[in-house]
Amino acid sequence: MAEERIVIVGAGLAGAGAAEELRNRGFEGEIRLIGAEPHAPYIRPPLSKGYLLGEEERASFDVHPLGWYAEHGIHFVPGVAATGIDREARLVQLAGGDAAGYDRLLLATGASPRPLPVPGGDLAGVQLLRTVEQSDALRATLDEGGRRVVVIGSGWIGMEAASAARTLGNEVTVLMRGGVPLASQLGAQLGADFARLHEENGVVLRPGAAVREVLGGAGRVSGVELDGGEVLPAEVVIAAVGAEPAVGLAASAGLATDDGVLIDERLRTSDERIWAAGDIAAATHPLLAAAGLPSRIRSEHWANAEKTGPAAARSMLGDETPYDEIPYFYTDQFDLGMEYTGFAHLAADAEVVIRGDRAAREFIAFWVRQGHVVAGMNINVWDVADQIAALVRAGIGGDTADLARLADPDSPLG
Repeated sequence: MAEERIVIVGAGLAGAGAAEELRNRGFEGEIRLIGAEPHAPYIRPPLSKGYLLGEEERASFDVHPLGWYAEHGIHFVPGVAATGIDREARLVQLAGGDAAGYDRLLLATGASPRPLPVPGGDLAGVQLLRTVEQSDALRATLDEGGRRVVVIGSGWIGMEAASAARTLGNEVTVLMRGGVPLASQLGAQLGADFARLHEENGVVLRPGAAVREVLGGAGRVSGVELDGGEVLPAEVVIAAVGAEPAVGLAASAGLATDDGVLIDERLRTSDERIWAAGDIAAATHPLLAAAGLPSRIRSEHWANAEKTGPAAARSMLGDETPYDEIPYFYTDQFDLGMEYTGFAHLAADAEVVIRGDRAAREFIAFWVRQGHVVAGMNINVWDVADQIAALVRAGIGGDTADLARLADPDSPLG
């Protein structure tokens, strides 16, 4: 395979991990890693957590130092966007008129935060949070404290940003469409636990709030107007209203897309020479398919990028092993650390079983659907994620859970 050319479009964690795995697996051909950002690949979770708080150094979340890529014979091309794919000629067109030929191609183009779809959403002081530059800009604004901050959106990024902003001494209000934060991810019961956490730390939560307009003068934000006409003063507005998978390149090339680039159990797209990994990859999960459950899933969390990049590399080299990792993510907010393991899309109508002390924020929650564990979340309880993953894998495979045993802290998880 020494004469083959592999091109990776997207120089994030998934793309960098794929390049590394190719070399680790003995691929001696050309590897070209193309990234739109002007940085070596880096890991994104610190941008809304430790780095935003000033607790982590910039270099600490690079996947590898810049020199590592050349040392391993990887042609890294930063700051260049891919603009098109000619599948017949096997060429990736690049901004500026260049092109990269490939024999196999991996798409790992990630996701982009949604801008605020209201008047004033582009004013100075309205902050998105996806790149290191955006985290730098937000940290510079929040560092001194005393700012009036309005966070629009109460998903993971919004609540992490609210936690960081409040920890840095700012006045923080979170506007939520629903009644509690994270309701669509965790349900109302456990979302209420996060609401209490934030309120105890001085964050103001506004349920059922719809934004009419972001107000400003001289091009800079001064407040947020709600649908009822109320105006919330603000020097900083953090827009955390979700992200869109960057599927434009794949779609324009005629690959099958929906909410993401559609891939099979081996991360291959509708073109046998093209794979996808990371945020854009909408995969068929073999465990779910075998159980007759909704099996197409897409995850925007770092663990998915960390795992699918190397898995795609192995598949490109002929490994036929289906990708069947159990989804995982984590969050840090104030003094709460959490890990979530399992299939969130199966948990919406599931029974919640609590093991431990919710009031002390030291517990595990299990989502049990028709007697089967489909997800688990450990809060300030550590070294149990692997055991939870095993329970989920067994549950999807058909094992019925003993709910009393699940709820009993003295019973082994395994």
